Amino acid sequence: MNVKRSKRDHATGEPRVLIVGAGPTGLTAAVELARRGVRTKVIDRRDAQSTFSRAVGIMPRSLELLEPSGVTAKLLEDGMRFRQVLLHRGSRLVLSLNLQPATPKHGYDFLLGLAQDRTEAHLRDAVLKHGGEISYETELADLSQDDGKVTAVMADGQMSAYDYVIGADGVHSTARQRLGIRFPGYDLAETWSIADVDAEDWPNTHAFTICQLDRGAVVVVAPLEPKRFRVVSNTGDALAALPLDLKITNIRREGQFTISVRQVEDYARGRVFLAGDAAHCHSPVGGRGMNLGIADAADLARRMVEGGLGGYSSARHADGAETIAGSERARKTVTSASPLTRAFMLGGLKVVSLLPALQRRMAGAILYG
Repeated sequence: MNVKRSKRDHATGEPRVLIVGAGPTGLTAAVELARRGVRTKVIDRRDAQSTFSRAVGIMPRSLELLEPSGVTAKLLEDGMRFRQVLLHRGSRLVLSLNLQPATPKHGYDFLLGLAQDRTEAHLRDAVLKHGGEISYETELADLSQDDGKVTAVMADGQMSAYDYVIGADGVHSTARQRLGIRFPGYDLAETWSIADVDAEDWPNTHAFTICQLDRGAVVVVAPLEPKRFRVVSNTGDALAALPLDLKITNIRREGQFTISVRQVEDYARGRVFLAGDAAHCHSPVGGRGMNLGIADAADLARRMVEGGLGGYSSARHADGAETIAGSERARKTVTSASPLTRAFMLGGLKVVSLLPALQRRMAGAILYG
């Protein structure tokens, strides 16, 4: 059950794979299929490419997966290479950890910071370069399928048939809902906040800065560009909670959000497959969300061309479950209000910082785990 490549399909034929959602997951699936000669169409109900940033960190494995399409080279040109984590208690620096693994994997020994809208722009350009199609202001309304095709109905009533459909349309996925696939999990009670800002004279442009505050509050600053930063907090106002001086010149976006921790039980239903946030969601702690979606998309595209689609759901479910569990452990530790837990965490990290071999091992776990 795989899509056969042909020159006709790539050059002049109708799209054979419909991808719902033009975020990083959907665009990765599109470029990975298109560069293999499979004609694809990406649709998104937004009126244009997003100018906002949600995800920040691009892991070494994602950079490796995006190398063949040429996207990685573009990301490296734009991105900020993180090799350090700075931990503050309030405004006081208490610890600096290097992200230098003992043995680099996937060809990269750093975490790349880049605004999601820039990542999407490079992926979009690659999709078009390789012959894919992207249509904004196009909304999926319904799906039906038989043994040989999937029929997609758009909100304007237009209908088209495809070999496969990939639902990469986020946590409120229409594709998932139309398939009737459950999305079990839970929502966290606290409200988080986020800000995307331009600022001057920030000294730590190649490090993640974490500030622990009272009663389990935390604020994180991640550089996206030399003068563009993401600030996120488990409080209602990330910028107000930040205890360090960030000389803001422009606020691109502020907002609040709640965290859902969910995963579908099955990533596939017939010829329709789910990937990215349509299949799983969790906290931003650890920066794994977008990277997990990129891995979903790359694996699914490979299987569509090379075979093995039957193993997609079980393989990606296992990886997703492991990532969600790790993210939740990290979130509970970093945001714990318990003085004992915080003291234990700081003590453990100080021991790590004093032992280079242990620090390199921890860096490997962060980058490649």
